[in-house]
Amino acid sequence: MFDNAVRMNRNNIPIGSLLLFGLFLLVMLATWLLVKPPAPPTDLEGVLRSQYRLLAPFSLTDHHRQTFDESSLQGKWSLIFFGYLSCPDVCPMTLHELNTFWRSLKDETGADPTDLQVVFVSVDPARDSPQALGTYINHFNPEFIAATAASTQIDNLAQQFGAGYVIEAETAPGQYLVAHTSAIFLVDPLGRSVATFSQPHYASTLLSQYRKITRYFSATGQFEAG
Repeated sequence: MFDNAVRMNRNNIPIGSLLLFGLFLLVMLATWLLVKPPAPPTDLEGVLRSQYRLLAPFSLTDHHRQTFDESSLQGKWSLIFFGYLSCPDVCPMTLHELNTFWRSLKDETGADPTDLQVVFVSVDPARDSPQALGTYINHFNPEFIAATAASTQIDNLAQQFGAGYVIEAETAPGQYLVAHTSAIFLVDPLGRSVATFSQPHYASTLLSQYRKITRYFSATGQFEAG
C-alpha cells in the first residue's frame, strides 16, 4: 500500500516542472562557465600573491614634504621599493631598471603613465632627509616619489609586504650599511598588495609581467570592491 502511494506521488509530478528545473540547472552551469575567471598566466606563478591584502593605514613623508599614506595608493598602480641613499649597488641598479621600465611605457603613449607611480621608501631615516631624497630620486626620474618616516612607520609598512631590513654596525661614525629586501612590490588601484617581483630586476621582464597582471585584473573584474 505504501509502495503504491509513493508510485502515485511520483506519477503526479508534472513533467514540465522537471524539464524547467533541468533547464534552470543548465543555464546556471553555462553562466558559471562563462563568468568563471580565467586562471592567471602560468609565468605569473610566484609573482602574484595567493591573497590580495588591503594595506593597513601608514604615514610617510615624501620628498616634497607631503604626507604619503594609504590614500595615496588609491586609483593608481604603485610599484614600491625599499632601500636607502647610501646603498652601493642594489638600490641604484633597481631604480635604473625602474626608470627604463617607465620610459618604455612612456614611449608607447608619448606621455608619462597616469595610472602608475613608482615609490622609493628609505629605511634609513636618520640619514635620508626629504631634501636628500629629492635630489637622489630626481637623478633617476623626476616623476618618481621618494619617502621616509620614523622607524615605527617604516616598520608598519614594510611588515605588510614581508619586507625586512637590518641596520648594520657602524664602520665609522655615521657610516654603516643596511641589509634590506631587494624585491619590488606591486599595489593595485584599490590599495591591495597583489604581486612581488624578485631579483634580478630587468626592465623588459618587469614590463612584460606588469602588462600581463594589469590585463588579467582588468579581464577578471578584480577592481570590484568586496
